[in-house]
Amino acid sequence: MIEAVEFYYREGCHLCEEMAAALFRGWPGRFDDMQWRDVDSRKEWRDRYGHRVPVLVLQGQVLCEFHLAPEVLIPHFGPPTNPL
Repeated sequence: MIEAVEFYYREGCHLCEEMAAALFRGWPGRFDDMQWRDVDSRKEWRDRYGHRVPVLVLQGQVLCEFHLAPEVLIPHFGPPTNPL
């Protein structure tokens, strides 16, 4: 079973777009299983992550914020399928 990954983002955020693109390149098999969460759609998300987007969370643990950290993701996702 694939663990749920939450991706907190904001519409129009260039860092969010860059992280999403890198995730898709590196781990395309995980991309469709992610829970996409617009921080501006819920007050609790905006309060928690609004100034930190993009944020990638796995089982309540923040893995990355602002920029992708492949060295943090590899133990959870395996090596990237494609170069990042």
